[in-house]
Amino acid sequence: MTAKDVDRDEYASTPGEQKEPQMKQEVFLPEDYRPAEDEPFMNERQLEYFRRKLIAWKAELLNVSKETIEGLQEGSRNMPDVTDRASEETDRALELRTRDRQRKLVAKIDAALRRIQTGEYGYCEVTGDPISLRRLDARPIATMTLEAQERHERREKVHRD
Repeated sequence: MTAKDVDRDEYASTPGEQKEPQMKQEVFLPEDYRPAEDEPFMNERQLEYFRRKLIAWKAELLNVSKETIEGLQEGSRNMPDVTDRASEETDRALELRTRDRQRKLVAKIDAALRRIQTGEYGYCEVTGDPISLRRLDARPIATMTLEAQERHERREKVHRD
């Protein structure tokens, strides 16, 4: 699946359904563009930068996932040695766990793309404050500012203990 296919899927409301995107003017983005603190927060160029970054990441994950599935289908062979079979089963379990993490990550990427469409991207879902550009560049699916995330993790740890 290419980034263009993922981009097209972004507008589908159910899997396999293709909706026509609203006509919007293409935003010019130089190849070396990086969002800067001195420009208006979440302007069209920044939104387009993050949209493209998310779409490319999703395409990469889907390609890896496809290769994993193909590898798992090819890898199921009957091994007479119990140790070899156990080792292969462990490898398969690890691959499946990785695949599940990737599936959850794709869902988070889709959610971030929807937030870009609705104009909510880049703002903390807890405080409403802007999320730093450095944080978004490092983790484009972030939904909270660093401070809000740290508070959330501290509360989570307290409730776990």
